[in-house]
Amino acid sequence: MADDRESEPEPESESESELGLELERLVELLALKDERRTGWDLRGIEEPESVAAHTWGVATLCLFYADRAGEDVDRDRAVAMALVHDLAEARTGDIATRAEDGKQRVSGEEKEALERSAITDLLKPFADRDGDRSDYLALWEEYEARETPTARFVKDMDLIDNCLQALAYERGDRYDETDANDAFTQYENLDEFFATAAPRVRTTVGEDLFAAIKARYERAIGRDCQL
Repeated sequence: MADDRESEPEPESESESELGLELERLVELLALKDERRTGWDLRGIEEPESVAAHTWGVATLCLFYADRAGEDVDRDRAVAMALVHDLAEARTGDIATRAEDGKQRVSGEEKEALERSAITDLLKPFADRDGDRSDYLALWEEYEARETPTARFVKDMDLIDNCLQALAYERGDRYDETDANDAFTQYENLDEFFATAAPRVRTTVGEDLFAAIKARYERAIGRDCQL
């Protein structure tokens, strides 16, 4: 007589279990393709970029400009660092840096703590098999510390990407500056994105790019004064 009881599924091997956890984390990380950048959303930009799009922009800038940033900047490491620098936002969301007093949703310290907790867990499945520390987590921590030439360069390219995007949105007429907007009461147009970047740019190549982009932005809005 045949045994018609349902057979129990074969237990997953260790390698299958590890791969399964990696895939679940990847599904979570890929949500960054749909996570819209908060700063543009607040400003009322039509169909603003995603966090993943911003990541691509930063990585591309690192690829193109690392050679101009000095011999202490490692281009391959910079591109890798750019790819991981915002992965935590798959869980925390994009916490925008604000220039206007009283507009920052959480402090810088709180933001870093939230993101550190998120990135540590998200990257666990991709840790070296010999230990619990991931090279990818080390890249993120280096970026946050800004203590190496490569990390400072990547942060500058992060800021430059924001400025380039602001220029693109201004040229593309992607928002209505006449609309009342409680999120932007002190700054006109997309000025806040330049105001937040200006004091934080730390490399020569970053300063050169910032000045050139800002000049084009000023022309795009028909203004010659300094921000």
